[in-house]
Amino acid sequence: MKPKKPGYVNLLQEFSIPLIAGVLVALVHANLGWESYEKIVYWNPFAELFGPEWGVVFHHETTLHFLINDIFMVFFFGIAAKEITESILPGGSLNPIGKALNPLLSTLGGVVGPVGVFFFVLWVCVKEGLFPGFEWPVLANGWGIPTATDIALAWLVSRAVFGAGHPAVSFLLLLAVADDAIGLVIIAVWYGDPGHPPELSWLLLVLSGMVLAFVLRLIKVQKWQPYVLIAGPMAWAGLVLSNLHPALALVFIVPFLPGPKRDVGMFLDTEGAVPAPGNHDNHTPLFNFEHDLKTFVDLGLFFFAFANAGVRFTAIGPMTWIILGSLVVGKTVGITFFGWLALKMGMPLPASMGVKELVVAAFIGALGLTVALFVADAAFIDPELLGQAKMGALFSGFVGIVAIPLGSMLGIKKIRTLRTRPGGTEET
Repeated sequence: MKPKKPGYVNLLQEFSIPLIAGVLVALVHANLGWESYEKIVYWNPFAELFGPEWGVVFHHETTLHFLINDIFMVFFFGIAAKEITESILPGGSLNPIGKALNPLLSTLGGVVGPVGVFFFVLWVCVKEGLFPGFEWPVLANGWGIPTATDIALAWLVSRAVFGAGHPAVSFLLLLAVADDAIGLVIIAVWYGDPGHPPELSWLLLVLSGMVLAFVLRLIKVQKWQPYVLIAGPMAWAGLVLSNLHPALALVFIVPFLPGPKRDVGMFLDTEGAVPAPGNHDNHTPLFNFEHDLKTFVDLGLFFFAFANAGVRFTAIGPMTWIILGSLVVGKTVGITFFGWLALKMGMPLPASMGVKELVVAAFIGALGLTVALFVADAAFIDPELLGQAKMGALFSGFVGIVAIPLGSMLGIKKIRTLRTRPGGTEET
């Protein structure tokens, strides 16, 4: 039996405190000592300890920023992929698979909406002369920033608004993962390094990792480690050698891990877990992958936030409000409209979700925050524009504060558990 986690650790995870603390510490440090902040974030421990030849991997300097964004975040997106994999199992809120069509089409709205708002407002601002000294192509490069949704905070806020068992939580998680996958593709294709253009032949290495994971499943390997620690690095190397962002490496591998026959619940831990009726295989490799790594990932989000959220308050400017407006207005309108359109086309929303739940979920989707910071780093080189864009991403965190009273005003019914039974579903 695995040791029980201390209560304070559960509290830290439950409210995403490491992530929020990382943002605050980064902001304070960056504003009190910018030079020391940059020195920490771009410190190359391998070069310093073992020599310059050890400080580069696949033409990337192994700075703290690289280790966090390109390696640590692999596990973050891997756990998100685990939740999506289980949500399409019997009893999951996206089963049958047709239920996933609406959130996936809504995801398209969550990209088209913010991009449309971004270009319209940017055009108005340039026309009014708010960006003297900057050319349109440089400014327009920020269009990808508001396409992102912060998975961790969207999950946290959606649980506070809808209740832990509401299918809207799974809806938002799928939307956020797909959103961020598109964001990473945007980084790879639009914001690629001119000195290292995409070499897509290396994607065969990603395919090889997937084949290996499939073979491991066929021979019934019942530990998650061979899948993640052997097939996973193959996928990671394939992406980084292709000059694509490797953070999604485990998204290609995790779905092959043997899992339960039914969905066991969203981010469900073994402490206090109650299997669904007829489901006694909670401790599958898929389940144990999350159980063994989730504390590490949740606590590690402090370092991700610290490495990406350091912005000086003097950076507030026109691009700040363009990014914030594109997130709030573009996400809310885009996701709502495309979700409603999908509904009219015969693609149903998950159980217990109506139009008002869709609107609130769309508003929560405007939580760009850390993932928007992730994209901003690739979008702008100019420190002034980068700082302004990052402030817009950070301000989107206030969406979470507004979403809770908004849900209450619209009469959102919280669902703590949603269980599938032979006669239907039971909400509590």
